[in-house]
Amino acid sequence: MSRNNLMKGRSSFKHHIYHITACTENRQAFFHNFQYARLLINEMTTLVAKQEISSITWVIMPDHLHWLFQLTSDNNLSKVMQTLKGRSSRAINRYEKGAGFSWQRGFHDHAIRTEENLLAVSRYIVANPLRAGLVDHVGNYPLWDSVYLQDETGE
Repeated sequence: MSRNNLMKGRSSFKHHIYHITACTENRQAFFHNFQYARLLINEMTTLVAKQEISSITWVIMPDHLHWLFQLTSDNNLSKVMQTLKGRSSRAINRYEKGAGFSWQRGFHDHAIRTEENLLAVSRYIVANPLRAGLVDHVGNYPLWDSVYLQDETGE
């Protein structure tokens, strides 16, 4: 799907929740490299710390990112993704000269409607490594997080 088709009808609103998918250029499995994934996570965390977004659930697959978050600033969805992709690309390429890391242009987004169950969408996101056959139990996959995690006491 072309970038222009991805942009048709796209709108973003503060306080709305979005499920985005962003792929690496040519679907290269850059995130098999754990350090590259950690650099991406650092940039995601920075967006949260700067109160651009509120993260709900994410998983980093070898060649793409799924992320469920709420916009919390006046920046639109495209600006948030441009920031994430630009900063993470620079961080990875700075970390390892010649890595040649880049993101595919554009991204897929789905605005979550109020009737949709956030827990179900989060479970879908977290189960991606299982469906891809990367692990046999989600707990064995290190590159995901969710606000729905509970501590040992169940709280």
